[in-house]
Amino acid sequence: MKNLHDAIKVIAFDADDTLWNNETYFAEAEQKFSELLEDFLPRHTVLRELLHTEISNLPLYGYGIKAFMLSMIETAIRISDKKIPASVIEKMVNIGREMLEKPVVLLDDVELVLKTLKGRYRLVLATKGDLLDQERKLIKSNLQEYFHHIEIMSEKKEDDYRKLIRHLDIKPESFMMIGNSLKSDVMPVITIGGYGVHVPYHTTWAHEKIEVNLESDRFIVLDKLSEILHLFPEN
Repeated sequence: MKNLHDAIKVIAFDADDTLWNNETYFAEAEQKFSELLEDFLPRHTVLRELLHTEISNLPLYGYGIKAFMLSMIETAIRISDKKIPASVIEKMVNIGREMLEKPVVLLDDVELVLKTLKGRYRLVLATKGDLLDQERKLIKSNLQEYFHHIEIMSEKKEDDYRKLIRHLDIKPESFMMIGNSLKSDVMPVITIGGYGVHVPYHTTWAHEKIEVNLESDRFIVLDKLSEILHLFPEN
């Protein structure tokens, strides 16, 4: 591996489940949803149907809580054969509202990492999802001051990262992306020539799970975010 201190100019961070807690809220909401529909199907089947709906709707709705709410309602209508009461639909809407009002809880050592690296590298927030919701969470996090640039994407694929790197006016080999998703945060960046750092989170959405057998000196796995500081020691 190259000397990272000399190679890296920009360090980008994913937001959800890298800087703050997110997926556990979705997992809680999914369980509430499955309880509402257990008169129609077993809970595990309800969750499987919901995931199918969410994935089918990604090209239309994208990611985020509002897309999740629409997918819940669509799934409920389908599996109930349009017999779902309006009162139950209202409960699904309330599940989504509660998610939008959840606190933003920073993960361990996030501020320490950002504070230590700021000024030595350009720090970027690179996240995907609903624009309004992601902006809301960023404001609640009080982390804006650490970032040179904030990019809220509808997707995180190779071309999306190429566009970001062009905007930052750097070469791919000077770009490092840190996140909890191999599919969205790591693999696309490595493919285009950057560095991908995987920091696993204890809960991952099924759509983001992939199996990889990757050998690359630009692929780094850390147990926790604070370990990134070992790769960039202060002089």
